[in-house]
Amino acid sequence: MSFSGEVAWVTGSSKGIGRATCLGFAERGCDVVVHYSGSREEAEKVAGEVEKHGRDALLIQGDVSDSGEVERMVGEIEDHYGRLDILVNNAGSFINRLTFTEMTEDVWDRVMEVNLKSVYLCSQAILPMMKRHGGGRIVNMTSISARNGGSPNSVAYSTSKGGVSTLTRAMARELIPDGIRVNAVAPGRIDTPLHDEFTPDEKREEAAKSIPVGREGTPEEVVGAVLFLTSSEADYIVGEIIEVNGGLLMD
Repeated sequence: MSFSGEVAWVTGSSKGIGRATCLGFAERGCDVVVHYSGSREEAEKVAGEVEKHGRDALLIQGDVSDSGEVERMVGEIEDHYGRLDILVNNAGSFINRLTFTEMTEDVWDRVMEVNLKSVYLCSQAILPMMKRHGGGRIVNMTSISARNGGSPNSVAYSTSKGGVSTLTRAMARELIPDGIRVNAVAPGRIDTPLHDEFTPDEKREEAAKSIPVGREGTPEEVVGAVLFLTSSEADYIVGEIIEVNGGLLMD
């Protein structure tokens, strides 16, 4: 799964799966757009690691749930590279862990904006660039919780990821005539800063016992699926969701 100078934009790429994805692309021959919202220092480190692999890195900052910010960022990408070949919609957050009973309208709306609206905005904004160059590849990051409902205090997150899964299939049908392949990856329980922030250690340890592999996954173990779906080896795969969960959910 090697590349030959393609440009890849990974949203939310200062840490976790986003960081690992940036490095995976760089190691295999892509120039990388490293995106962050508030974690500039971490994003700068990622950009530096990309450059150590001999690839160009463009560092951009912005809120992927704000249409004006997205248009500005896409403009920066176009000014710098003149094209975009790969988009990975990775940005996402729990925002706050609340049960359905506890859920507030503000938290619900923000979760939907960050996790679902951002996929729509970023994907729509890069379409002109991809179409001008004959196509491209989009991978959306959904979640195992889109299928199993997640934990009782992740109702908004799980719902937003269910939307990402459905949006992936809808985009895939509409965009394939333009040569744009859309697929998704659904991680299970992965050891990321997201869980460091929102999931207590004791709950993580207990949950890990139910995973057939016997542990949480690593960000690097998710990257292979992203690289495959964006490579030429997946040219006949459209609208699929690859589950990466250590056997926690089996079809």
